[in-house]
Amino acid sequence: MEELVTAVRPRLAREVRILFATRIVRLFAYGLFSVVLVLHLAATGLSESEIGLLLTLTLLGDAVISLGITTRADRIGRKRMLLVGALLMVGAGILFASTRSFALLLLAATVGVISPSGNEVGPFLAVEQAALAQTIPAERRTAVFAWYNLVGSFATALGSLCGGLVADALQHHGSSQLGSYRFLAAGYAVLGVAMALLFSRLSADSEAPQAKRQARPSAAFLLGLETSRAKVLALAGLFSIDSFAGGFVVQAFVAYWFQQRFGVSPSVLGAIFFGANVLAGLSALTASWVARRIGLLVTMVITHLPSNVLLLLVPLMPSLPLAIAVLLLRFSISQMDVPTRQAYTMALVPPAERSAAAGVTGIARTLGASLSPLVAGPLYASVALASIPFMVGGGLKIIYDLLVWKTFRHVRLDERR
Repeated sequence: MEELVTAVRPRLAREVRILFATRIVRLFAYGLFSVVLVLHLAATGLSESEIGLLLTLTLLGDAVISLGITTRADRIGRKRMLLVGALLMVGAGILFASTRSFALLLLAATVGVISPSGNEVGPFLAVEQAALAQTIPAERRTAVFAWYNLVGSFATALGSLCGGLVADALQHHGSSQLGSYRFLAAGYAVLGVAMALLFSRLSADSEAPQAKRQARPSAAFLLGLETSRAKVLALAGLFSIDSFAGGFVVQAFVAYWFQQRFGVSPSVLGAIFFGANVLAGLSALTASWVARRIGLLVTMVITHLPSNVLLLLVPLMPSLPLAIAVLLLRFSISQMDVPTRQAYTMALVPPAERSAAAGVTGIARTLGASLSPLVAGPLYASVALASIPFMVGGGLKIIYDLLVWKTFRHVRLDERR
């Protein structure tokens, strides 16, 4: 990784290091709270249907906030918009730590930035990708995105492990379940403050080209896109299918399923998702090597298909060790499409539209994922139906893989990007 950073001009290398640091802090926070999120909501007395509604509003709120921030970031300023996102993350953590009111939790979920999956939500990824793409040579971009995803997966893994261990430790020392989960929510808010401090150190080098920032929006400039609008919207539609499928099996729901099916404790849940996210990060790192040999699009598709077949098998396992083994095997290849997808999106559009392109596709993913918890929540509440979300999620993801290949297999990328 250090070789890739040092290949960048020293002044720009500082920006890359800051963006990697914010990624680490944010994904640690997401992992810390996501592993107990559904348990936290259940401890407040919410039903599975109410939890599904709240998770849906969490993701819908993230999508609306992301739309407002990412489509304006290149024009108003990436640093400013990232700071706004960090402050919304702080506010969500404070409300989750201080109330059990369903109305206030809905407010925190809708307006704040919370990740039910432990993965990226909100405006941060799109703006950071655009800034990274601006500072990294095109031929090194996939490798840098692979490391970017690797450190994020490791951070999520450590956050999940710490979340489970801390919750168990607090409960063993006399804290109530809800009290231990609120402590983690407070930690989430503190990490949001740390992110804001890091974002405040970004310089003008991370901003969009000056001509774009001064441009006034026009009727042709839909969602911050102009020349790449048709391609980006097609890609966004496909990504929404993938994320709708993924919403059935977000980390918070899968953790709940393991507890309900096998009686797993929070510390064991943390260990499971620590291993899962470490393997996911390592799988992302191999993506650069594969993509150099077979191309970005092919890597996106052929590495994603077998991971989705494994997802279908998880609920069919008769014992906890076998279910964990299949889940970990799935994660060992599940993230190879992520850095290639990010690099493909950046190469598909001109530099002046990268924040908007990443934002629109990211929002499409969030919107897709926001609808499925409404359906998944009641299914997880029933022992007889709890396997269905895995089947629906895996099946739809396979359909997505086939559609993205059919749609973009003849599209040629501009190699200069």
